[in-house]
Amino acid sequence: MDTATTDHFDTGRFEAGRDRLAALAYRLLGSAADAEDVVQDAFLHWQAADRTLIRVPEAWLTKVVTNLCLDRLRSARVRRERAAGAWLPEPLLDGDPMLGPADTVEQRASVSLAVLTLMERLSPVERAVYVLREAFSYSHAEIAEILDLSESASQQHLHRARRRVTAERRRGGEVDPASARRIVAEFLAAASSGRTDRLVALLTDDATAISDGAGLSKTLLRYDTPRRIAAIARAGFTPSEAKHRLAGGTPAIHYALVNGAPALLFVVDDQVTGAVTFDLAHGRITTVRGIAAPARLVRLAESWRRHDPEPPLVARW
Repeated sequence: MDTATTDHFDTGRFEAGRDRLAALAYRLLGSAADAEDVVQDAFLHWQAADRTLIRVPEAWLTKVVTNLCLDRLRSARVRRERAAGAWLPEPLLDGDPMLGPADTVEQRASVSLAVLTLMERLSPVERAVYVLREAFSYSHAEIAEILDLSESASQQHLHRARRRVTAERRRGGEVDPASARRIVAEFLAAASSGRTDRLVALLTDDATAISDGAGLSKTLLRYDTPRRIAAIARAGFTPSEAKHRLAGGTPAIHYALVNGAPALLFVVDDQVTGAVTFDLAHGRITTVRGIAAPARLVRLAESWRRHDPEPPLVARW
């Protein structure tokens, strides 16, 4: 096989695994843009390597991507940005291949916005062990090889990570699709009509609301009582000329699934200008996230344009 044919064959092998590598990087970094950069860096490593010495390309590439992600998580820039309190995971529309495997409860949980946010409290190595084990079913022997640590250390890291993440999963749990849609539609109707008592009834007593302030705030905006969240929801869901100018027009509001959770998307001329996601537990809302910073919506907006949506809940907001 000549060099050109070999390079073409090896590029094809890399491309065949690109979605899996991107799904791994996204879970580790919580950012689609950063995940894409890491996968491209991995491709450059792959091209530069003596591929005749690589016995198992999938394992080799998994190790490269994981360690590139760990380098980013440990970098001073990333630590500074995330410590500043303005970081949220980048939301992805369900069906995006970057969300990766979703066959088990653990796989679905590992890509939820709640768990991606919670994983910020883990060390980079704990985060890597958790993702490799729970989302991709690697053995502790394989994880030890990828991260250059012992099997017992891998088990200890997983135990600590599970202890923190499982508590969040137990608090939320999975909600059947019909109930999730109904609850979110009720929230939209109550917020749009200013029914405070109904909004409060839809929220758990310890509910939290988080907003990125459309990227205009240096830190995330947080609200932590049902009455306060209801007031913010009423204000946020009341249309105005100023909001329409900010959105670039009069949005339609669509129901969608984002990172496996119910969401409302504000869409102007097939462009997603805002997303509100909901975490649910026992028929009530535990967390509301408002995401409108354009940089956080790039990939979601691209996916939406390829999406065949249902009719909107609100045609003109």
